[in-house]
Amino acid sequence: MTADPPTGTEPAAEVAFRALFEAAYDDLLLFVERRTHALAAEDVVAEVFLTAWRRLDDVPPDLDQARAWLFTVAHHLLRNSRRSDHRQQAVALRILREPGATDSGAPPDDVAARLDLTRAWARLSPGDQQVLTLTVFEDLTGPQAARVLGISATAFSLRLLRARRRLRKHLTALPTDPGATA
Repeated sequence: MTADPPTGTEPAAEVAFRALFEAAYDDLLLFVERRTHALAAEDVVAEVFLTAWRRLDDVPPDLDQARAWLFTVAHHLLRNSRRSDHRQQAVALRILREPGATDSGAPPDDVAARLDLTRAWARLSPGDQQVLTLTVFEDLTGPQAARVLGISATAFSLRLLRARRRLRKHLTALPTDPGATA
């Protein structure tokens, strides 16, 4: 990506940021693409540069050190994303567990129902999983969960309603043959 040359009327912070962006964007994008899905790479790089802009005073003045600082930020963002993905998977597994029940003692129908729920959960978007998790596992009220997400209580209620509908739809759409794959 190329940007317009500085006009001379731009603040020094913008000039410094633009120089950093031009010097590091392509290499940073390649770095992130090697570590995550290509479709997510540009979002991660955008988040890195947003962090750099917000914390411009923390970015080292030397261009080489600044590039290394950006790569560090990218590494931390990727690591946090992986942790979030692992938490989402752990939540899906927790759905299988019912208080006081064990898989070995559960009737076959209960085990099948839990497996269906796990498959349906995996089909949900991360956003749907998030709103369901906040209310079911984190035991937050609608207004509390809305504050966590930075949205209105009404918007959260709508998201929760839609997520529940999609989960129900996925549950009913699963094949009834236990040998079939979802």
